[in-house]
Amino acid sequence: MLSSKSILSRLVRAILLSATLPWAAQAAAPAPRLDFTPEQWELARGVARQPGLAAWYGSTALAPVFTAPEAAPRRIALIEAAAQAPAHGLPAIYGVEQLQGLEGRTDAQAEVAFAKAFARWTHDVGGGILNPRRIDPENRRDVIRVPTEELLARFVAASDPAAMLAEVPPRNGGYLALQQALAARIGPVVGADVPLVPEGVWREGMRDEAVALLRARLAAMGFAAESGEPDLFDEPLARQVAAYQARVGLGPDGIAGPRTVQRLNGGPGAAPRDLLIALERMRWLNGHDMNARMLWVNLPEFNVRVMEGGRTIFESRAVIGKDKEDWRTPEFSDVLQNVVVNPSWNVPRSMAIRDYLPRLQKNRHAVSHLDVVDSRGRVVARDGIDFSRYTAKNFPYRLRQKPSDDNALGEVKFIFPNPMNIYLHDTPSKGLFGERTRAFSNGCIRVQKPVDLAHVLLEGAAADPAATYAGARKSGRERFLKTEPLPVHLVYFTTIADEDGTIRRFPDVYNRDDLVWAALQKAGGVETLASNR
Repeated sequence: MLSSKSILSRLVRAILLSATLPWAAQAAAPAPRLDFTPEQWELARGVARQPGLAAWYGSTALAPVFTAPEAAPRRIALIEAAAQAPAHGLPAIYGVEQLQGLEGRTDAQAEVAFAKAFARWTHDVGGGILNPRRIDPENRRDVIRVPTEELLARFVAASDPAAMLAEVPPRNGGYLALQQALAARIGPVVGADVPLVPEGVWREGMRDEAVALLRARLAAMGFAAESGEPDLFDEPLARQVAAYQARVGLGPDGIAGPRTVQRLNGGPGAAPRDLLIALERMRWLNGHDMNARMLWVNLPEFNVRVMEGGRTIFESRAVIGKDKEDWRTPEFSDVLQNVVVNPSWNVPRSMAIRDYLPRLQKNRHAVSHLDVVDSRGRVVARDGIDFSRYTAKNFPYRLRQKPSDDNALGEVKFIFPNPMNIYLHDTPSKGLFGERTRAFSNGCIRVQKPVDLAHVLLEGAAADPAATYAGARKSGRERFLKTEPLPVHLVYFTTIADEDGTIRRFPDVYNRDDLVWAALQKAGGVETLASNR
């Protein structure tokens, strides 16, 4: 049996090699020095189970980051950053009080505590406290996270550690607006000495003592409307009421009705579950440039946008997948590279065996608009096929519809290759775009204004996008037109900030928010935030 020192020696050797050598080279590498101090041995044990920390400390020969003589600004920066967890909609699980108690200590225990807090804080605020793929099988999003060892390298090199940590969370306008809404909903800006607003409906032109209380509470929240007649509900007060309503996601009508008063008073209506979910979802996107030109599809909004610099330059109504198993549109990000004009429609296998195989078994000439295609891509005559021999497991053919005016994909589709075979496309079923809730497809996204979208997406890749598209369309053949690579984000925000910071809400058409909320509660007790005033 190996002694504890031998085990520890191997551990330290693994740490020291992990960041610098590929695994295959480690076995042949010479053993590193093992004359470490007891403090360094303790540090090695403390970080060994966290790969990012082990990689960093291994690459620096266990040099301290937080307990070195010059490290006071780093400790202060981390304590102050982690103390802002509630402002990000994150639970207070980062040991801020423990870190404050360790301030000034230079032992390995303090170093490990600060290092672990750094790793957890930057992980959670930088890319989300949750792994989206683990909470919902229909969420195919891969979060882009900066490795802990890379963040530590930036942190150590930073002349201003606090500024470096401030760059870790999302900095886009949507995230900041959600934070502001959260602060307005539960924030500490309203002291206990500020009176509550009496229940009622208060509107412009009314005069009452309650109006003065309304004015005072709004001012305490940063929506001041000064007046020589504080008990008069005047036009400036109505503007501030509307501004507050827009910030917290209420209809900005400028009337302080029951819901507005409830929010102002921090009652049950102020529970910020919606904002906490939205902030977490926004953190999942943190590895992407939210100011880049992109295709943005918010599924609960039933809408497709082309965004650039955080602004909408094109939008269209959309139809998404039905709220049924295997039909719901998944969430993920990818890159669009082609506009396909006059597309063939390759029927998804799930649809072919579910909807069409039973009909072909009854009548081999059914669904005559579809070709039967073998594994080599050849069209097969139906007369030679006994469809009754096949089941969902062994059906060897594909079904394909040639380009035509009544093709299921219409005249154009927009592809970004992915394992789910999800894409955007035109449709002959135009009437569905008039519906309020537009969840009718088999999973792909139908676009109301597909030709206009094609013109926008061809900008930069074609000198005359409209003419290029028209020529491809006129050919009658399936044509692939290259676009500039364009990020595509299929997202699911039931609560989101508009471009001007207004909070907007949409129906939870797939009931996905419950899954995220349950996982957030399990991850760290964020339910305590939902009950805060």
